[in-house]
Order: sequence, then structure tokens, then C-alpha cells
Amino acid sequence: MHWPEDAAGWPLTEFSRHILVKPHRWHVQEAGEGDLLFLIHGAGGATQSWRGLFPLLTETHRVIAVDLPGQGFTGLGARQRCGLDHMAEDLLSLMKSQGWKPKALIGHSAGAALALRLALMGGTPHGQVIGINAALDNFKGVAGWLFPAMAKMLSLNPFSANFVIATTTRATVERLIQGTGSHIDADGIDLYHRLATDWTHVDGTLAMMAQWSLDGLRARLGEVEVPVTLIAGDRDRAVPVEISVEAAEILENATVVEEARLGHLMHEEDPALVARHIRIALSKV
Repeated sequence: MHWPEDAAGWPLTEFSRHILVKPHRWHVQEAGEGDLLFLIHGAGGATQSWRGLFPLLTETHRVIAVDLPGQGFTGLGARQRCGLDHMAEDLLSLMKSQGWKPKALIGHSAGAALALRLALMGGTPHGQVIGINAALDNFKGVAGWLFPAMAKMLSLNPFSANFVIATTTRATVERLIQGTGSHIDADGIDLYHRLATDWTHVDGTLAMMAQWSLDGLRARLGEVEVPVTLIAGDRDRAVPVEISVEAAEILENATVVEEARLGHLMHEEDPALVARHIRIALSKV
């Protein structure tokens, strides 16, 4: 997506700015005062994912949300740096350049994996990690090699993003979201449709999928020293609650909070409830 041409109607742009920290030109949204909370969206999303939660958290904290490289309004400066480790390294460079010292790294889905990787790199030495439907396991069985292989194939084909865009309708997006176990409002679906039909965003998402691997992180989960809270919706069909439970058994200091009747996008379905869980977690550290 291109700023400011595609920014009309985008949530919370009054808090937006761009920061050039090589290799990427980062889009961040920042508001509030107090201890810093750093929000990391999942694959294929952007800052719009936090449109309901962000204002609630700014009532008591300074909050920064970032678009991942190539997604949303962050310009991708190095296509080969879209995997977990490289993205975490580049996020840490951004944080250090701005003097940001988060009290909590809060990540949704793949963003939670990035938050944990950052924690291993010292990204929140005196804080904690909060994951929302944390995607902390690789695909099982045939999907374990088929989905990443398909993503890699698509990402290497310069016409792949065009194909995805040409075959994506608003109805398709709505079905995909409902398939994750979530039901969000019409505005939320419209925003995801905008993302799913934007060439640069789709291309960046495909690059991330093709380079993504959790093997290294999973092998080091037991080394995460900071407290971790994993908030999981029991209707999540993308990342089952069991993933959080299994990760918590490996993590040194982890708590799982299971919430009924919410799916993968639980922070968009009920931001007030998720904000309450986040405040409880923050109060314990």
C-alpha cells in the first residue's frame, strides 16, 4: 500500500508516521503516555488489526503499533529479510534506533512468535510477552511441506500477487475470516479486503510465508526468561488452544488464558475483553 494515496479511511492515521531504519521504511502508529506497549500484527494483517484495542490501551499506556515489512504501509527494503529471525532483527534495530524499551511485546498470531523471538534477543529485558492466539507451531502432516512450498512458489513468481488479487473478492475475504472462527464487523472485513487486493501487501505477505520457519524458535522456547501470557480463543480454527497450552509447558514462566466464544481475531471481535486480560497480565509484572 502506498502512503498517503491509499490511507484515506484507514484507522487511526492521525497517529501515523514513517521511520526510515534500513532496510525498511516503517509505518508506525503511536499514542498515549506511560509504560510502552509494542503491538505486532499477524501475517497478512496491518495496524488496522488493532483499531479497537489500540485506543483502549492508550488510556493507561504509551502504545506503538507497527506494520511488518512489506505489509500495510511499511515499505519493504530487502525481500530476503521476511523470515522470523530477520524480521525480529530488523524490528529490534527499529526499537533501538528510537530508544523504545517496551514494558510488553504484544503479538497476534505470527506476531506473537516475533515477540518471543525479540524477547530472546533482549527486546523487553524487564517486561513481558503477551500473545493473542499465538501461532507457535508449524503445519502438521502434508500441510507441513505443501503450504510453505506453495507460498515459496508463489513468492518467486512475479505474477503471483496479481493472481491472488484477481481471484479475491470481498465475499472470499469474509469466508476466510469466518473460517478462522471469528466474526468481525463490516468495516473490519472491508479493511482486510483492501489489504488482500493491494499488490505490495500481498507480495510482502507471500514473501513472509515463503521464508517463515518456527523450528529455531521452538527449539529455544525454554530459554525465554520473561513472563509470557498466552490469550487463546476456544473457537480459533487457525491456531487451536492446544498450541498455546503446549508452548506454555515448555516456556519457563507462562500462563494460558482461555476465552470462550472467540476466534482467531479475538482482539477485533472483543477488544475490551482482550484489553482487560492484557491489563491483568501487566499488573503482575
